[in-house]
Amino acid sequence: MPQVRVNPNRMELMKLRRRRDVAKRGHKLLKDKLDELMKEFKARVLADRRLRERVEGELAGVYGLFAVARGESGSVDLAQALLAGEPVPLVDVHVRSVMSVRMPEYEVAELPTPGGYSLATTPVVLDEALTGLAEVAPHLLQLAQREKAIELLAAEIERTRRRVNALEHVLIPQLEDVVKDIQMKLDEAERSNLTRLMKVKEMVEEQARQRERR
Repeated sequence: MPQVRVNPNRMELMKLRRRRDVAKRGHKLLKDKLDELMKEFKARVLADRRLRERVEGELAGVYGLFAVARGESGSVDLAQALLAGEPVPLVDVHVRSVMSVRMPEYEVAELPTPGGYSLATTPVVLDEALTGLAEVAPHLLQLAQREKAIELLAAEIERTRRRVNALEHVLIPQLEDVVKDIQMKLDEAERSNLTRLMKVKEMVEEQARQRERR
């Protein structure tokens, strides 16, 4: 950040003091925001960890069923069965603002009943696997939503921390130094003016005394 450069006069001193006060208020507001972001971040990370463990457990069971189905029907027949049916939209995405962070929210539509493939060439376990996948899908999308929110919060925390540090360690100290420097220069100029006025007064008084003697 460039050094603050101004002319040392009282008008600039007043402007710099106002700017310093605004910077201090902004620093406090950003610091409060950073604290709230950190609380929100920690709470979401804790909730996300519990949900992730649950989803990973559910997916492990579903993957196991798909592995059995692939073993019974073969990879080619399984792939053809999974491609059966018409694609339908399943997720609506909305955006919600949390402490100025725009976070996506996923709304899962009603999932279609698994089917559309030949029951003669596919094992029963495939039905169980697809049913299990349909049950875990909303939890999986909820996990994706939470982890995206955590990612966005982390980015906002980093941006806010940089702004707090810039104000605290760069701008505010610079303004304080410039205000102090201008005040010293103005005080010095005032003392010099006072000294000159006193000398002028002495000269005037001396001239008056000399006229009285005459």
